[in-house]
Amino acid sequence: MLSPHSKESEFKHLDKIFKNQLLTSIAWRTSTASEKIARLEKIRSWIKDHQQEIRNALKNDFGKPEPETDISEIFPVTAEINHTIKNLKKWMKPKSVSTPLPMLGTSGKVYVEPKGTSLIISPWNYPFNLTIGPLISALSAGCTAIIKPSEMTPHTSELVSQMISELFDPNEVAVVSGEVEVSTELLKLPFDHIFFTGSPAVGKIVMKAAAENLTSVTLELGGKSPAILNEDADYKDAAEKIIWGKYVNCGQTCIAPDYILVPESRQEILIMEMKVALQKMYDPAYEGIEKSPDMARVVNDKHFQRLTRTIEDAISKGAKLEFGGKCNPNTRYIDPTILTEVTEEMLVMQEEIFGPIFPIKTYKSLEEAIEYVNSKPKPLALYFFGKNPEITSKVLHKTSSGNAVINDCVLHFLHLGLPFGGVNNSGIGKAHGYHGFLAFSNEKGVLTQRVGLNNVTLLRPPYGIKAKKIIASLIKWF
Repeated sequence: MLSPHSKESEFKHLDKIFKNQLLTSIAWRTSTASEKIARLEKIRSWIKDHQQEIRNALKNDFGKPEPETDISEIFPVTAEINHTIKNLKKWMKPKSVSTPLPMLGTSGKVYVEPKGTSLIISPWNYPFNLTIGPLISALSAGCTAIIKPSEMTPHTSELVSQMISELFDPNEVAVVSGEVEVSTELLKLPFDHIFFTGSPAVGKIVMKAAAENLTSVTLELGGKSPAILNEDADYKDAAEKIIWGKYVNCGQTCIAPDYILVPESRQEILIMEMKVALQKMYDPAYEGIEKSPDMARVVNDKHFQRLTRTIEDAISKGAKLEFGGKCNPNTRYIDPTILTEVTEEMLVMQEEIFGPIFPIKTYKSLEEAIEYVNSKPKPLALYFFGKNPEITSKVLHKTSSGNAVINDCVLHFLHLGLPFGGVNNSGIGKAHGYHGFLAFSNEKGVLTQRVGLNNVTLLRPPYGIKAKKIIASLIKWF
């Protein structure tokens, strides 16, 4: 805990970094595509040279398997850099728009300019990916950035700080460490854009603080993302995809399927296939999943206790334990746990789980499943498994979610052509690729009028009969 004197000194330091970055952001307004690409290439080279250090940091923070770090922390970042470098010149180019007839004689273009200074507040669950990913978007747009990584993953946060200090001047990009009080002070500064990844509860705090400075925000939040299985789904295929999507990173993923909705008649088949998939992926030698090198651990004791309470609460209120339930506080290990006969009175159906607990609810008709999803806050993602295109279309049109995936889970995060983000309670704004570039950019409409006589000349005062007839025609025909 900082003393009052050291707090004051630290907060003055934050203000100094911000003011220096403000000057840099003004200078960066004229950055060329080549200059922006050079900044991204520095990050890519550093990652290439320090892959093992990244793996070690994630391993130390919450036992993340190295292949999982490669696919979920390193690959998304390098892919985003490569995609951005390939397309940045095209994204930056002003885009001409068609001229409506009443504006004949003018021309219109949309220019993209950097918003300026930015704040990136990143989470603990993917502490490398979800820190550097937004930074790529900020730098591609031409923004400076202050990064506030999570204090809950100290090894990765320290590594990110090391990386940034080696690659950038603090007047360009800086990492600021600390707890909630540091974030609170940062949010008081008049940034041009804030990119926050975290819970809806904290997202509301960020948005409220941003409103004081009329700062735009991208909020990547979460919620209870459902997986709906239709009667005609391939249950073996669906079970394997759902198990992987749920248990990667020990379930600590904002887009992990949070609960399953399955037809009553197909629940037993689903559970059987899920057990087979768990055995195949995490316990092929029948030694117990706890010995698997491929299962991460819960990030800290606080979350471990929260998750064990969630399991105990569900079972005490009548949930049936279909699989798992074993917990080891010494290693913060929790079995992949499957629960049925869950009710709305249970914590597991009230809050985003963010852990290896999987509740299953049954439904009698697809309409009932759709109504259930619509009775909840809009989720970050919705997963539907089924073969009938008409039914798939029905689910997509009758529900609302940040993103949706058909016959798979979580893979949309890796598709850089798609906008990624939530809606309402699950987030505001979109990220990744071009959409991330736009998040940190201002789309400036520019109209060019010819000099001298033009079609608007006839509409100036004094408004005679001729002008009134022209205005009446505009209203009637255009």
